[in-house]
Amino acid sequence: MWKKRTIVTIALIQAALLLLIGRLAQIQLIDSESFAGRNLIAESVAQRTQELTIDDGRGSFVDRNGRPLTKRYVPSLVLFPFLATMKWPIEQVARIAGVTVEDIRRQLEEANGPFILQQDGEPLALSASQMKQINDLRIPGVFAVKKQYPLETVYAPHLLGFTRKDEKLLRMRYPKRSLPPQAEVGIQGLEKAFDEFLLTDGETKLLYHVDAEGRPLFGLDVKYSDPGNPFYPATVQTTLDRDIQQEMEQIVDRYGLKKGGLVLLDVDDSSVLAMVSRPNMNPRDPYKNSGAENQMVLPQIPGSVFKTVVAAAALEEGLASPAAMFDCSKKIDSTTLDEEHDYGMLNLADSFAVSCNNAFAALGKQLVRHDPDALETYAEKLGLYPTAGWEGAVYHEEHFRQFPEEQKGTIWHDKRDKRVPLAVAQTAIGQKDVRVSPLGVANMMATIARGGEALKVRVVDKVLYKNGTTLFSFSPEPATDKEPLAPQTARQLQQLLRGVVINEDGTGRRFRSLPYEVAGKSGTAETGKTKGGSELINKWFAGYFPADRPKYALAVVELDCPSGQAATNDVFAAAVEALYAYDRNKNDQE
Repeated sequence: MWKKRTIVTIALIQAALLLLIGRLAQIQLIDSESFAGRNLIAESVAQRTQELTIDDGRGSFVDRNGRPLTKRYVPSLVLFPFLATMKWPIEQVARIAGVTVEDIRRQLEEANGPFILQQDGEPLALSASQMKQINDLRIPGVFAVKKQYPLETVYAPHLLGFTRKDEKLLRMRYPKRSLPPQAEVGIQGLEKAFDEFLLTDGETKLLYHVDAEGRPLFGLDVKYSDPGNPFYPATVQTTLDRDIQQEMEQIVDRYGLKKGGLVLLDVDDSSVLAMVSRPNMNPRDPYKNSGAENQMVLPQIPGSVFKTVVAAAALEEGLASPAAMFDCSKKIDSTTLDEEHDYGMLNLADSFAVSCNNAFAALGKQLVRHDPDALETYAEKLGLYPTAGWEGAVYHEEHFRQFPEEQKGTIWHDKRDKRVPLAVAQTAIGQKDVRVSPLGVANMMATIARGGEALKVRVVDKVLYKNGTTLFSFSPEPATDKEPLAPQTARQLQQLLRGVVINEDGTGRRFRSLPYEVAGKSGTAETGKTKGGSELINKWFAGYFPADRPKYALAVVELDCPSGQAATNDVFAAAVEALYAYDRNKNDQE
């Protein structure tokens, strides 16, 4: 009996040993890089390695002048902690770097790993000459390198977007590429649109191996780890102007614009100089309070800004002239008296200046009878609709979009409304189902200022290889294959837009005193009511300046704000003043 028990016990022990050996083999040999979702080899190496990341390897963004928008590189002095226990020419390094020996020793004593030498709480910035002198000494554990740091100022966060570490998304998006699992992936904005160009092949690091006490394991040999790819990651050169972008951000915040923002375009080629969206985005929690939404590329109710489309169509189709008369004492049904805005009989120019609803309701009805698709056609000709952002073929991608979050606008939700006079009237004054983006509205103003040729809006000019040569250029492209507006129509629209400001009763008359002459159009769209019953509106002003030699196109909108409290006009005026000062200062420097 006892023999049987002994045999069973031995068999159980042997089985347990076999299981243990199998488990060890699985851990050490078979699944060492993927055991329980963990790379045991990498973790083992990490336990006995001290390292300093110099560059995360992801590409970056610069403005039109080559100035950084996301990260900067500071020539820095890297020191390794084992220097505290060895003799090295510390006095010589201190003299070259312009710091005291005591300061270096103190920071070495406090260090738990390799670190950047600090001065007054900031990384000590070296000159090119200092970097060369230090590196020529070839001291183990002492390196002068260009260290990557995020910029303190966050520029255009909604436009540039953000990234996150997401190994699953990385594998799903790039199944055929071998990428480090810790690589950041673009989630929104330009970071998402240009993700494939920006992806890292690996971090650049300085590292060395230590024992359990933190002492060098294999002598003083510090390794420089670099993917070594001379071409990637790339740099994306945007059309933004960093100084202007920062100024526009400050103006929007100064006047307390809570929801909405602005789009500023270069009239010459419809490239984005600045874009601001509010509410602001918290990079740590971007989706909180809809902060991640870029309101400037989303369709919004335009109100009377849309009358510009109606005017363009009516003039081009010969249905109205600037001298045509309209009854501006009536509401859009042409029968009810408008007691609040009784302007009497006005010509087209004055009707546009005071934003007479009945005039454009009447023109809208004429247009739809003349051509049911007239409003869509001319909105497209003006670069307003259905989208405004650059889209085209980029290598293997046929429909590459610079603004990945941009949504299509709408003019008619139900085509049958074209046969309903009241629905047509409401559509013609930018209400009912009309939705267009601020990006499109700014582009419409740029199109008119330019003389009638609509272009796609660009925010990226080119993508540069790591070595500085051009990988891909985004040239200005026509916004539509339709015939552009006739030059005569564009000139008439320019006069109408200028009249909004110079007319004594014009809705843009407050801008007459600005240093640049402004041409533009206001818009007030009803969007709903507060819980207390107060009216909520979208308040717009969009235009271009200087009126006689257009340089900038600007659209400003505050969304869903209580009537009478919008900051739109204040922001527009301050932006014009700031750009005037910017141009004068630039001219003085030249």
